[in-house]
Amino acid sequence: MTDHVHDLHSVREATDRLLTAVAKLDNAALAGESHLPGWSRGHVLAHLARNADALVNVLAGRPMYESAEARDADIAAGSGRTLDEQLADLRGSHAAFLAETAADQDWSRTVELRGGVTDLASNVPFRRLVEVELHHVDLNVGYGLEDLPADFTAREIDFLADRWSGRPEVPPTALASDDGRTWRTGSAGDPAVTVSGPAAALLAWLAGRGDKGASLTVSGGALPALPPL
Repeated sequence: MTDHVHDLHSVREATDRLLTAVAKLDNAALAGESHLPGWSRGHVLAHLARNADALVNVLAGRPMYESAEARDADIAAGSGRTLDEQLADLRGSHAAFLAETAADQDWSRTVELRGGVTDLASNVPFRRLVEVELHHVDLNVGYGLEDLPADFTAREIDFLADRWSGRPEVPPTALASDDGRTWRTGSAGDPAVTVSGPAAALLAWLAGRGDKGASLTVSGGALPALPPL
């Protein structure tokens, strides 16, 4: 069962780590390349702030974003701001998200995200945690997938393995981490392909990050291609 109180504590810790790392940058560094193609570090930070606002909307029963075009325009508009402006926006949007989660909430209700996707309100804090942790990695400031908390990595592998389950374009695939944990993903049927390696490398492949599977061991066939997140 999801523990939204625990996840909110993790969001606070992860956001503190990210803010500490960002505060060490300068204006020139914000214009540098992130690990996301076509995005500077400023784009990543603007996205993180607007995602916090969007999840406030979700919990308040409003559309997550006005539109896909408005979302993209807000990120582009915020990407070129100074370090002080980015930090103030990140802190303010984070505080607004925490304030919304502290309001009277029915955490068992179903909420709507982008593109008609629905989820339980109690899962929203973990969704925010995913944004903060993975985009901290994406910032390209020395925080890597291997630095993520182990419990977060395992939960995100669970989530992404489930996300690609039942997808006909993904063959039945078994996943195995070096510490003995196993998962299954892809379409129905007995897995013919097994993908194994460190948990951080499995997460990188599932999330379309890092070397995207080059450091994994694949048996029974080729490494399956995954849809974009």
